[in-house]
Amino acid sequence: MNILDLEYAELEKIIKEAGLPGFRAGQLFSWAQKGVAKPEDMTNVPKSLWEKPELDGLSVELPEVLKAQRSADGTGKCLLGLKDGNAVEAVFMKYKYGNSICISSQAGCRMGCAFCASGMNGLERDLTAGEMLGQILAVEEETGEKISHVVVMGTGEPFDNYENLAKFIRIINHSKGRNLGMRNITVSTCGLIPMIDRFGDDFPQVNLAISLHASDSKERSEIMPVNKAYPLDGLIEACKRYTEKTGRRITFEYTLIKGVNDDRKHLDKLATLLKGMLCHVNIIPLNEVKEKEYQAGSRERAEEFKEALEKRGIPATVRRELGSDIDAACGQLRSGSRSK
Repeated sequence: MNILDLEYAELEKIIKEAGLPGFRAGQLFSWAQKGVAKPEDMTNVPKSLWEKPELDGLSVELPEVLKAQRSADGTGKCLLGLKDGNAVEAVFMKYKYGNSICISSQAGCRMGCAFCASGMNGLERDLTAGEMLGQILAVEEETGEKISHVVVMGTGEPFDNYENLAKFIRIINHSKGRNLGMRNITVSTCGLIPMIDRFGDDFPQVNLAISLHASDSKERSEIMPVNKAYPLDGLIEACKRYTEKTGRRITFEYTLIKGVNDDRKHLDKLATLLKGMLCHVNIIPLNEVKEKEYQAGSRERAEEFKEALEKRGIPATVRRELGSDIDAACGQLRSGSRSK
């Protein structure tokens, strides 16, 4: 039983049922979320607590750093081994506002986006809340730096693992643990409409990003199979409901793929599609994957998209290229095994 998988109330119940005072739950919860795994290092927790038969098996389990890489731009990538033999990647990034981490929500992905490495081997399984949190703790230990912003945008579709995602957010937000502000968390989805509606109810302060990548429904279906189940028109309507409900701006991720979605026709359609919405467009020249045939749209074309969108009243930025030399950029993360 991994303490990192437990919400505070769940841990407190276990502690009280073992005949211990409730404040011990706060101590364990706090130590666990600092990444302290050894009982002897939890200096204010008595040894006798661990001898309680009701707490047999209670521990802090962190993923193992199997491989760590550092990009020329300072971005770090870690391959993290899970205890069942699966492995996922997480990326550490430095910004002026603080350190950020991009974590995975699943081992693999079943969404099948044509240009993305994450789903090449399909979906192995969902990650637990503790395995998501464990990525943060393992990367902090590896880098020696604290992380203040979390992006759930690695391998996997977060809304395809909604219950564990929601539990993870509640755990890292809890005041007795990391106490990470909701606005310091961003979740990205390729467009699971029912979960967008639910997310707006459950976490109105968490940032939402939509992997859009096309401005035409037919063309989107060709590169993003999810569009066949949740077509573009319905996705945009769900996004409008979200902004009306929460008052929060949505970020639309738009990856420029040469000859696929990067000409003037696509730009005009994109501007028309998003006109009047409370949104921001993040334009990303494709980070190429060697097993895929797709090529990157140019940085110059990305700047043209940005300027044209801004002239039409749609805020836009071109994403900084981080970690591409170690395959740590958007769309390049993948899952594997401990033997990778």
